[in-house]
Amino acid sequence: MEKNKAVFLDRDGVLNQEMGDYVCKMEDFHILEHNFVPLKALQDRGYLLIIITNQGGTAKGWYTEETLAEMHDALRAAYTKHGIHITEVYYCRHHPDYNGRCLCRKPNSLMLEKGVARFNIDASKSYFIGDRERDIEAGEGAGLTGILIDSNQPIGEVLHLIA
Repeated sequence: MEKNKAVFLDRDGVLNQEMGDYVCKMEDFHILEHNFVPLKALQDRGYLLIIITNQGGTAKGWYTEETLAEMHDALRAAYTKHGIHITEVYYCRHHPDYNGRCLCRKPNSLMLEKGVARFNIDASKSYFIGDRERDIEAGEGAGLTGILIDSNQPIGEVLHLIA
């Protein structure tokens, strides 16, 4: 059975506007619309699109898992309108200052490894786009190629880095 290829994506600063701190309310959750076209292009090239995000604000009690689900539902709906399917959203609800260390929080690679295993992904043909060094470290820890972008940078500017 042939393996899939995927582009894993950080959320804040990659798919929605980086606010400088946690996005705690729906009214502060602004999807970066300049990424619809490049992500559709990646999907059309056969890549699965999977979101990997640290959401330690839940551990801090700054927002609920219900609010987080609402944000992810809004993200999926916006992308669906543009013909883009988000295969899965993995998030870490932990924060080291509140519930100690965990294996899933980036820069650890457990969320990526779960996605690779669940969706039969060839990590050597897959990528992780993020706006923090911890994203690149997590991606490389799972055998992916990491692509570091600036917060809120259009993904279209790095499409040439994806085979």
